[in-house]
Amino acid sequence: MHIKLKKKYLYYSKYKAKCSIGKRGIADSKVEGDNKTPRGSFKIISIFYRKDRIQEIKTDIKKRIIEKNMGWCDDVRSKFYNKLIRFPFRYSAEKLYLKNNIYDVILILDYNIKKISRGRGSAIFIHLAKKKYLPTKGCIALSYTDMKLLIQNINKKSKITIY
Repeated sequence: MHIKLKKKYLYYSKYKAKCSIGKRGIADSKVEGDNKTPRGSFKIISIFYRKDRIQEIKTDIKKRIIEKNMGWCDDVRSKFYNKLIRFPFRYSAEKLYLKNNIYDVILILDYNIKKISRGRGSAIFIHLAKKKYLPTKGCIALSYTDMKLLIQNINKKSKITIY
């Protein structure tokens, strides 16, 4: 299935879902910390989820349970830039195990992953939206209901295109 993101809406199958994007919009050229969502077409390479908050997810996409010491490196000085890490960690990294619910389910996109370019942006995910769909730091965020529908409709071949 192909997913499209246009003007703060995701389109897939016969669904249209409101979403939030980066605070500064969509960028052709993403830079770490610019609060922009990257334009392009990306595969969903894995799903991370909180086992204590989310029921078992049925999908053929690779899944991983989020543990308390997990994070995602966003520090350009680290050789682990834009990779999953474990805390304690010497460099800057986003915690994945949060008190709020935005990372209860995370779809990991293949943005800047295969051949990592430091400074080009990290931790670009599809995750749960905050109340009132507040902007993200560059990710795409959906309601829990829309996330469940999306996961039911995606597979290993699914891609999202951000316009």
